[in-house]
Amino acid sequence: MYMNKIKTSLIAAVYMLSATTIIAQTDSAMIKKIYNEALSNGKSYSNLDYLTNKIGGRLSGSPQAQQAVEWAFKAMKEAGADTVYLQECMVPHWVRGAKEVGKAICSNPKDSRELPVCALGGSIATPSDGITANVIEVMGLKGLEALGKEKIKGKIVFFNEPMDPTFIGTFNAYGKAVEQRWAGPSEAVKYGAVAVVTRSCTLTQDDYPHTGSMGYKDSLNKIPACCISTNGANWLSAELKKDKDLKFFLQMSCNTLPDVKSYNVVGEIRGSEKKNEFIVVGGHLDSWDTGTGAHDDGAGVVQSIEVLRIFKALGYKPKCTIRAVAFMNEENGGRGGKKYAELAKKNNEKHLAAIESDAGGFTPRGFSSDVTPEVKAKLKSWRPLFEPYGVYDFGRDGSGSDIGPLKDQNVPCMELSPDSQRYFIHHHTPVDTFEYINQRELELGGAAMAALVWMIAQHGL
Repeated sequence: MYMNKIKTSLIAAVYMLSATTIIAQTDSAMIKKIYNEALSNGKSYSNLDYLTNKIGGRLSGSPQAQQAVEWAFKAMKEAGADTVYLQECMVPHWVRGAKEVGKAICSNPKDSRELPVCALGGSIATPSDGITANVIEVMGLKGLEALGKEKIKGKIVFFNEPMDPTFIGTFNAYGKAVEQRWAGPSEAVKYGAVAVVTRSCTLTQDDYPHTGSMGYKDSLNKIPACCISTNGANWLSAELKKDKDLKFFLQMSCNTLPDVKSYNVVGEIRGSEKKNEFIVVGGHLDSWDTGTGAHDDGAGVVQSIEVLRIFKALGYKPKCTIRAVAFMNEENGGRGGKKYAELAKKNNEKHLAAIESDAGGFTPRGFSSDVTPEVKAKLKSWRPLFEPYGVYDFGRDGSGSDIGPLKDQNVPCMELSPDSQRYFIHHHTPVDTFEYINQRELELGGAAMAALVWMIAQHGL
């Protein structure tokens, strides 16, 4: 009897090991097909060429944003989506206006110079003839309290805390530095500041102001806010040490108009058995107006559409529904992501997972995630299948902002993690353009996303 039990257990173990090996071989073969298709016939690069070079920058509420909606609808159809439709959402409509002017006015007129500045998204304008005031340099938000109202009142606050170069993950450095950009204007006005100039969030020393969004507190007065290039910030900081009476002239004509109607674009490969269970992939369709939004986030949009195209090209018929979403208004409001989550809850949709690409079109290195420890362990167990393609990092926490609202519905959320070292060269600048996209790196990102979707669809989380 005892020997029979041992024999039965051994047979079961051998069967399970054999079954596991067969499954792994099936997954490996399919992932290879996915990569072969993406690298041989991928459409991400040509799609991004059209989006960035034919349409351009796509700030929410702009005519270009609407053109991008129409393009994404067509591109998803051409990728083979069974269904494509729009999700209506109201979005902010902030316009930059005429080119901004920022000038350091020195005690010695020969030293005065114009510096590269750019309005932060959501800022109010200066008076039509500009603002001129003395400048006080502050290192981050904590520096305001250290100086106090007496030293700040009536002046332009110059936030000059740099991104920390010792972080290997550049997004960690960005997350720490960006708080002065977002909250700086409302914090500075508490101390009587008349405007804010903020150092660009980049590790690169360049002459491009890196724009981005900022937020006002409704209970406080609003003051104009701009960013300044890192080279400009370095010069201004050095000059302030020599010239305590230096003044700064700032002129901006930006304006916030009433909200306008826009859309998320949604394309689906319908599930063969579980149509109301979804794996969603997505990126945001809007971009800042200073560049053409190639890395941020045209890359994520075209990679998400590519997931649909790859599966259709391979004849894969998933049991659950695979959905690609081009979200609207990530940059200055997040309205598209919030609307998507709202409708998912209203329609009682079951999301098995959400995967976002919003970290640039560089070489994929892995996936970060906001999941339970059990799910994290399962993702890590798939690493051997991805390592042949240079995708190895499944341990980091975090996911994208557009899929973030789904976390309240207990949806496992993940984000494609490309190599981050070059991202903040281009982020929110005039050089976030198609010419800085590498075709092979971009197509590898779409393949990595499709491979992860396959694994989740086959094995669950």
